[in-house]
Amino acid sequence: MAADPWSKKLDAYFDGELPPDEARAVQEHLRGCATCATEGMTKLQLKLAVQAAGRKFVPDPAFRARIQNSVVGRRQSSWLPRWFPAPTIVIALLIVGILFLFVNRDRTGEQQLMSELADLHVATLASSNPVDVVSTDRHTVKPWFQGKIPFTFNLPELQDSPFALVGGKVSYLHQSPGAELIFRVRQHQISVFIFQERDLPEGRGNEAVRTALSFEVRTWRHNGLRYFVIGDASGQDLDKLADLVKASG
Repeated sequence: MAADPWSKKLDAYFDGELPPDEARAVQEHLRGCATCATEGMTKLQLKLAVQAAGRKFVPDPAFRARIQNSVVGRRQSSWLPRWFPAPTIVIALLIVGILFLFVNRDRTGEQQLMSELADLHVATLASSNPVDVVSTDRHTVKPWFQGKIPFTFNLPELQDSPFALVGGKVSYLHQSPGAELIFRVRQHQISVFIFQERDLPEGRGNEAVRTALSFEVRTWRHNGLRYFVIGDASGQDLDKLADLVKASG
């Protein structure tokens, strides 16, 4: 069991319920406490398993529309004015309902994607071996990925910037391989994820700014790839690193 009081905070941390200051304190503790890191990984794996199980039982929009149509059909005779055409009301309600379902599905899918990325980032923070290739040289890190992922990418030039490259590893999202690059700025660690856009669920996110589990997130699309910059550093730091990655092409 993890040492008190940290054990009591792990669930709230992985659920994104802690204030930013407390979340950063837990994150720093996980880096130095093997017991808490082990318990945290167990909780994270359980969380991912529950999310995966939940996705199998989400009704599709067609099913929701049939149910909504059935309910409207049963009630329309009792409350519709005699002078208003019933089919018009039904069609209008279905259109509104379908639009709501598509918008909500898009938002839910994007939030779920950000949550999964936050889980990957936390797993890296808690790992005793956070990267598979350890190097500050981009000309060493980039070639390491050849043959391990189905695409290529460029690493930014960090000279005269506050960022340092730590290394990288292969990460999997929706069972698809991608690159996770680790950067450090002052005492903060930032993950840059790169995946093929076609392997990810449809959703908004072009130049989007979001938060997930107390982490800042920057994301954009370029040449069939989707980039994510995630960490507990300031929004300005994430913007600067994102700009450097974009400039690298």
